[in-house]
Amino acid sequence: MKLLRTILISLVLCSVSALSISCGSESDSESEIQIATVQRGDLTVDITAVGNLAFSHTDELIFPIPATVEEVLVAEGESVEEGQVLVELDTSEWDEELTALQIDALQAEIDLANAELALEEAENPYTAEEINAARDLVYAAEYDLEYAQWQLSQAYETGDETLIWQWRLEVYQAALNLASAEEKLDAMLDAPDPLEIDKKELEVKLAEWRLEDAQEALEAVVDTGPEITAPFDGFITTVNISDGDEVEKGAVAMVIADPTKFEAELTVSETDIFQIELGGEAWVQVDTLSMISLPAEVTYISPTATIQQGVVSYTVRVEMDSLEAIMSGQSSSRPAADGSRELPEDFTPPEDFTLPEDFTPPEDFTLPEGQMPTATLEDFQLREGLTVTVSIIVAERNDVLLVPNGAIITQGGQTYVQVMLEDGTIEERAVTTGISDWQYTEITDGLSEGEQVVVQQTSSSATTSQQGQQGPGTQFFFGQ
Repeated sequence: MKLLRTILISLVLCSVSALSISCGSESDSESEIQIATVQRGDLTVDITAVGNLAFSHTDELIFPIPATVEEVLVAEGESVEEGQVLVELDTSEWDEELTALQIDALQAEIDLANAELALEEAENPYTAEEINAARDLVYAAEYDLEYAQWQLSQAYETGDETLIWQWRLEVYQAALNLASAEEKLDAMLDAPDPLEIDKKELEVKLAEWRLEDAQEALEAVVDTGPEITAPFDGFITTVNISDGDEVEKGAVAMVIADPTKFEAELTVSETDIFQIELGGEAWVQVDTLSMISLPAEVTYISPTATIQQGVVSYTVRVEMDSLEAIMSGQSSSRPAADGSRELPEDFTPPEDFTLPEDFTPPEDFTLPEGQMPTATLEDFQLREGLTVTVSIIVAERNDVLLVPNGAIITQGGQTYVQVMLEDGTIEERAVTTGISDWQYTEITDGLSEGEQVVVQQTSSSATTSQQGQQGPGTQFFFGQ
């Protein structure tokens, strides 16, 4: 069988010489004293939670128009390829709906053009020609009034009562005409009504939205045609229709999922949520495949809390790298024990290295002499619903000075350790610490590699430390 990609395994092999060296110690009924050598190593702090696998890339295939199902070409659980026809619709109904949508789009274009014209008229209700014509009317009315007033004055000089009353009426009418012409000109010269302009602008915006909706509906039908096709390679998880069904617009015909992309949803406590960031590194271990860990990334952190019986928690989602990316080497890898991304070529497992008793290798699995055990993605298959344990990396240090947690003493706001000197005496020394996990603490200042420190712990914690030094079993980390 051709291997898609062979992945090296990061082995965590713990021994007495790893970081803590237990010496002949003196103890009383309550505590034991051990001596540990300050050594360099890697330290990772993570938050662990349990969840279940779910498909991260699914798509609901819907009907863009009301239609009658002509034929359903796939069944639930069937694998499909991108572009494959899944459902055929009644073509006569599809043609009718297409024509109706084309008419709707055309009418929406007309409505938009009318709304834009109305807005332009509201912003500029009169043309320059109309304003000039109104101004000419004012000039004419002024002339008529002046002429009538002159004629009236002449009538007064002659004393003709009939002429006087005639021109008095002419003056009155000319004054009215002038007032009307000036009022019309002033109205034309005033600024447009802002409320009317706002109203027309809103009508234009609504017309634009209607046109966009009509064009999108038309494009969806034109692009789809009288059939529904697969948008990507995957398999059908749900089929909601049968041959001859009459369905409404927006009804879900079926659901397709990508079987190579998974995510897991976790519940994280309020004390841990602030350490998690979007895009953060994570590793997913499938419980039924406990020797395999796959890379993942934090893609969602709930902005709201869930409170049950006074316990506050938050939902976090991690998405695993696609299996294709892992197989092609495009996925990130888990660092090896020395902080590198790959183990040295000359690395060989220790003589006493053994695989767990319950490990069953594939039939074609072989372990050449002097090489690490390997695994490929062909050896297992992920499924929706599998229980997984997710470790979200919140802090990581490589090649730093480490001491057992039991060596750290904090008192009065000061952190120090007890250093065993060459003459056998013990010296208290202030140190600066970095991150720490359940077993070791990073020392950033105050100690040098190779120095020895006193580890004081109760008998029960000493037992725990001994168990921790045994370390986890062999585990496969898939990545680059």
